[in-house]
Formats: sequence, C-alpha cells, structure tokens
Amino acid sequence: MTPAPGEFQPQNVAVLGLGYVGCVSAACLAHVGHRVIGIDRDEFKVNAVLAGRAPFFEPGLAELVREGVTSARLSASVSLAEGLADADVALICVGTPSEKNGNLGLDQLRRVSGEIGELVPGRPRPLVVAVRSTVYPGTCEEVVLAAMGGSPMVRVVSNPEFLREGAAVRDFMEPSLLVVGGSDPAAVRRVASLYASLPVEPSIVALRTAELIKYACNAFHAVKIAFANEMGALAGQLGIDGAEVMDTLCRDYSLNISRAYLKPGFAFGGSCLPKDLRALVYRASRLDLNLPLLENVLPANQAHLERAIQLALDLPAERLGVFGLAFKENTDDLRESPVVLLLETLIGKGRKVRVYDPHIQLGGIYGSNERYIMNAIPHIGNLLDETLENMLGWADQVLVAQKPSGEALARLEASGKPLVDLVGALGPGARTATPV
Repeated sequence: MTPAPGEFQPQNVAVLGLGYVGCVSAACLAHVGHRVIGIDRDEFKVNAVLAGRAPFFEPGLAELVREGVTSARLSASVSLAEGLADADVALICVGTPSEKNGNLGLDQLRRVSGEIGELVPGRPRPLVVAVRSTVYPGTCEEVVLAAMGGSPMVRVVSNPEFLREGAAVRDFMEPSLLVVGGSDPAAVRRVASLYASLPVEPSIVALRTAELIKYACNAFHAVKIAFANEMGALAGQLGIDGAEVMDTLCRDYSLNISRAYLKPGFAFGGSCLPKDLRALVYRASRLDLNLPLLENVLPANQAHLERAIQLALDLPAERLGVFGLAFKENTDDLRESPVVLLLETLIGKGRKVRVYDPHIQLGGIYGSNERYIMNAIPHIGNLLDETLENMLGWADQVLVAQKPSGEALARLEASGKPLVDLVGALGPGARTATPV
C-alpha cells in the first residue's frame, strides 16, 4: 500500500552507493525509522557500516551509523540482489563526475541501472527507483527508465539531494527543500513519504523539472558566491568594507533576499540597471580589476532579448501587435526599454507592427524620455494605437511584452488572437521566448 501524503510508514529502502550522499541518506533514513540497506562495490565502505562506523568523516554521521546498526534498522552489502530483494524503494546515489569536456559522467549510473534492470524480471513486488544523483534533464528517462526494459514492476522518479559536505546530516534532518518528480503519482507519493517525519513540505513536480531544479539551485549558489566575491573585490580596491556592503544588502527581504526577479520573463531595461552595470564595469576596469560575472550580465541580457526577437521574426503572422512599450508595467519610462529594440529590429526587417501601452500617450512624453524614443523610432507616432481594441482589431498575432493588468489580460485572451508571452504573464502553456 502506498503511504498517504504526510503519513509516516516504515519502508524497506535500498541505498545504492555509500559515498557522501548515499551513506548520509541511509543513516538518516534509518534514524527516522525505515529499514535501510546500503549497497556498494567497495568492501571497505560496506564493512565500515556493518561494524557501526562511518566510512568517512561527516559531522554527526558516525553516531547515526552506530545507532542504525545497533537498532538493526541499518545494514550494508556488496550484493545488489540482496539489497533489492525486499526493497520498496531503491535510492540511486552513485557519483556523476565531470568528464574532460565538462559533460556529466554517467558510467556508474548506467552500470547500476543495468544491474537493476537485470534483476527486475524475478521481482515478486513493485519497486520504485529514485535517482538522488545529480543528472541532466532527460537522464532518468533515457538512462534509468530505459534500462528497466519497460517492466511494469518498476517506476522511476527523481529525488535530487541538497546536502552540503560538512553539514550533510543537518541538511537532511532539517531540509530547506524536498523535491520529488515523476509521472506516476503513487511512486512519487511513496518517495515523498520517506521524509514524512521531517519538517518540510515536499515539492511535487514533473520528472525533468526535478532534474533541472538541482542544477538551478547549484548554479544560483555559484552565482551568489561569485557576485559576493566580485563586489568584495571592488569594495577592497575602493577602501570600503565589502562585508558591510553585503550584510546590508541582505537586510532587504523584499527585493534582494526574496523571490523578486527570479521568474523567467523578458530582458531588463530602464534607466537604472543597464546604466549602473555599465558604470560598475567601467570603473572596475579603470582599477585594472576584472569582474567577469558583472561584465557579462548585459551581454546575457542582450542574448535573451535576441531570443525574443528571433521568436517574433519566426512568427508567420503578417501583422504583429505588441502589448507594452515601456520597460515594464505601470510606468511610461521608455529609456532602454527592450521593447524599443524589439520594435527597431522588426521594423528594420520589414514587419508590419502596431503597439499599445496603457500608460503611454505620445503627447505626454517629454525630456529624456521623448529624446530616447524619437532617436530610436522617429515615426513611433504612426505605430502607437490609442486603444487596446484598435490594436487587437488590426493584429493577426500579439506579442505580450509587458505584464498586463487583470482587466487587460482578460481582454487580450477574449480577443481570440494568438498570444506570444515574452514576460511570463500568461501562465503555463503559453508560447514564450524560452520554449519548453
């Protein structure tokens, strides 16, 4: 019987691989009440666990291994057949090291998946195979599931780990994130229920989503470290306390340490972000200071804009409507708006374009705002529609380049015109500049 969501029920778990992730997972799962057997080809690791010892140093691990073996909830073996004999769930925790070209090394994953596949035909009970190893999206399907030979006795899910060496036991017992991805609800629930006694709400997602989440987390952590180091380096050159700068930055929980901006959408623009990035990079160069992360933010933004432009150019529609002209919603600021660059390219390529922005009336634009738009698109007055209805009535297809209000969104969707979402405003299923 599959445990209900949030319900703890002891299960038989085989952990394949007794490295940092596998041994910590095995010991912690035994600690919370499951019956766990760790499988590894390395006899040293297996014998260490059987003797109640951790095979490597990790704070708190030795005590948990000793406790698990003493309570008979934790054992180990070099035999995969023995490990899978009574297992409800098999957690794959083998290494996926980098190859010379930077690609992911999947030799261990292929080997263990093949061995599981060979043992599947003789199984009297279903098995859920959960991949804890870090793998690129599609690997669970293309490597693990493929090795199972289509057996109805096996379900494959992704259950990436988020354990840091030196704090792995605490990270397991006090998780900040728990992800389980798969297409079989019962299998996903079974794996999620392994952690039912821990203080975390599982995030249930699609299989490939779960695989990519691990990469997104690690990439974000790397970016944060590199950003802090570059700001610290710049601060040091200027005689400023970099730690104080970053500590103060972290006090802003609305924009800095928050969900703000962490949503796929359109390229950024406006009067602040591009200008300030340029200034930082220029001033750092005058100090002979190389800040590659900050130097590449604007090129990355330009590359994202070019993806949107190419998507628009590839549309079959003869007449393109564009919702939004300012660099974001609820403003009439056109300076460095990515929509302006989008329009320049479309017009230059001979596309017929009309634009509507709820906050822009050409007669009300003045100063630097007016100079910017008139320099970029001198005939902007011929492109602007005064009402959304006029633009929708003319267009064959509409690019949503600015987050619409609820009322405007309803009118866009009610128009029946094909909508292309550039800002992540239309929800799942909408066509975007970053297709899935």
